Amino acid sequence: MTTNQQNAPEVQSVGKQAFVGLQMLFVAFGALVLVPLITGLDSNTALLTAGIGTLLFQLCTGKQVPIFLASSFAFIAPIQYGVQTWGIPTTMGGLACAGIVYLGLSTLVKLRGSAALERLFPPVVVGPVIIIIGMGLAPVAVDMALGKNSAYAYNDAVLVSMVTLITTLSVAVFAKGMMKLIPIMFGIAVGYILCLCLGLINFQPLYDAPWFALPKLTKPEFNLEAILYMLPIAIAPAVEHVGGIMAISSVTGKDFLKKPGLHRTLLGDGVATAAASLVGGPPNTTYAEVTGAVMLTRNFNPNIMTWAAVWAIAISFCGKVGAFLSTIPTIVMGGIMMLVFGSIAVVGMSTLIKGKVDVTEPRNLCIISVVMTFGIGNMFVNVGDAVSLKGISLCAIVAIVLNLILPKAKNQVE
Repeated sequence: MTTNQQNAPEVQSVGKQAFVGLQMLFVAFGALVLVPLITGLDSNTALLTAGIGTLLFQLCTGKQVPIFLASSFAFIAPIQYGVQTWGIPTTMGGLACAGIVYLGLSTLVKLRGSAALERLFPPVVVGPVIIIIGMGLAPVAVDMALGKNSAYAYNDAVLVSMVTLITTLSVAVFAKGMMKLIPIMFGIAVGYILCLCLGLINFQPLYDAPWFALPKLTKPEFNLEAILYMLPIAIAPAVEHVGGIMAISSVTGKDFLKKPGLHRTLLGDGVATAAASLVGGPPNTTYAEVTGAVMLTRNFNPNIMTWAAVWAIAISFCGKVGAFLSTIPTIVMGGIMMLVFGSIAVVGMSTLIKGKVDVTEPRNLCIISVVMTFGIGNMFVNVGDAVSLKGISLCAIVAIVLNLILPKAKNQVE
């Protein structure tokens, strides 16, 4: 039997497609709601924008790629900083403009090919920036796990967060099949049950919430400093997107980088991110968990992701869902985040390793060292009186500039 015959989409009834679509949403659910729970955005709105974002992605790609889009971890720290500094509306305005980065990269790939993306954003640029995203969030994870700035006692906080962390680790390492794809869900469930036994959960929001409620939409506001802060941050997840498309291509046996083309998938991510931010949801990105589920179930039909999107939109109108998620104690989320944020940094290290970056070579050493120091040390640069570049955005800009101006070693020159 040929590979094409093996990967030919199975003829499925609408009912089965709908059921498998719900299964795919369940796989993505834990990671999907994690971002709004951490950043203070509305969980129901995140579900709504994940569904709409997936449908927009399918529209841009001609419904050819079996992939689900939802909340991006790369934007957790920027959203937290933005909400504290400018408030949710202005943060959403900056994130909406981040979609322009995807549009620009999509145009670049269309005109110059995907190799242009690799030349502009090689592993030595993207790797350190992703590491900084993860490492910058480490103090947040520890503070939440210890119950700082909350009413939870230290002993309760440490017990719950560590049990949650150990459960998540155990499922991620030892579980088999579909269970291995949802360690976050298991971690949250065990941590929640433990909190229930300790009497740490307030169910009043759940009692008060209606069954049917419109998701909380936020009208964006636009501020130049917020926009300039958010724009460079989109580079790392945009470059990671290439790896996500390569992964789903490998799983299905189809080269989605050629058809529908990387320029179309990047455009889909950008449109989804902009659309989500315009109504108050977190930026969207392709989900590795769902790619893993596609590989396990051999369900290559894009209609399944359409159903997953429809389910996400439908559930977003249930007020009880958002209210229940809001009852999850922050110490449970802290336990989850200690693994999640560390794993983001590991992705950055993996980018350097897979790219075979020689960190002892002076040019690479300079780029990585400066980016890491700027990021961990919270370096900032004031541009005039109104604009300040700081954090991940400054790191991304510095990495790109240094990569362009520093001469390559003789064995690296193309």
